Amino acid sequence: MSLPTTMRYIDVSSPGGPDVMRVVDGPLPLVRAGEVLVKVEAVGINRPDVAQRQGSYPPPKDASPVMGLEVAGTVAAVGEGVQDFAIGDKVCGLANGGGYAEYCLLPVGQTLPWPKGYDAIKAAAVPETFFTVWANLFQMAGVTEGETVLIHGGTSGIGTTAIQLAKAFGADVFTTAGSADKCAACEKLGAKRAINYKNEDFAAVIKAETDGKGVDVILDMIGAAYFEKNIASLAKDGCLSIIAFLGGAVAEKVNLGPIMVKRLTVTGSTMRPRTAEEKRAIRDDLLSEVWPLLEQGTVAPVIHAVLPFEQVAEAHRQMEESNHIGKIVLTLQG
Repeated sequence: MSLPTTMRYIDVSSPGGPDVMRVVDGPLPLVRAGEVLVKVEAVGINRPDVAQRQGSYPPPKDASPVMGLEVAGTVAAVGEGVQDFAIGDKVCGLANGGGYAEYCLLPVGQTLPWPKGYDAIKAAAVPETFFTVWANLFQMAGVTEGETVLIHGGTSGIGTTAIQLAKAFGADVFTTAGSADKCAACEKLGAKRAINYKNEDFAAVIKAETDGKGVDVILDMIGAAYFEKNIASLAKDGCLSIIAFLGGAVAEKVNLGPIMVKRLTVTGSTMRPRTAEEKRAIRDDLLSEVWPLLEQGTVAPVIHAVLPFEQVAEAHRQMEESNHIGKIVLTLQG
């Protein structure tokens, strides 16, 4: 595959709102050992992209400063030592940055083939949420068949993924969402009960639904605003896994007693700082445990909107408005 010398990518002139982003030209990234260069066909939009644009989530020192954490496309070049993929392969993967571009580097340990039957749009909607959910809900919180799970933000990309995966592996799923339509969408995806947090107290609902026992695991992206109610909603030996702080990072005047009395675990993580080895382990689990479910149609990414690359500002506006159900994806032509 012949490569151009320049590519289009999304530049952020200075931290700010969606309109600070613009399409510019620049050089292709250089392929290093253990990497594949992907000619990007579709890009998934994620909340960390919004935070990076706003200036609150800087990329690691060795990562591309360009936004974008998940892409799908065609392998255009391979680095030294790469044996699993060849030029022309259709791949998707978790990028360390650089996804909002016509060409993007993927570490081979974070690269996967498109699930059978998938196109670029569906493949690009998978990596970031599935890596995150698998790591936090299954590897760290250890969800198993027969357990009960509460997933906050059920109609987000993370939420729609978590509901389906938890259900597929035999858990009973409760979730929160902000409207009747969103609650209905969550229940259609497999939630046993969706709780409208705008007019229901989720802790009271969980207590009633579980006969006072509570749930075994909570996947939370709200943080401080939900912390005390999350602790109250957990069963004995339960686990709270925090993956974002949309409701603040500092929980003040919280009674920590239930953590001791119920032997609770409070954990959390972000994906970006994980080591290459940790991300490879997640990738390997996804290939063996989740890819068959995607190919069978047991689970699937939920896609809210597909927009052309040039409409990245509109994509970010939709993300910030939080009216979406599932993923927002950009497509590139040519």
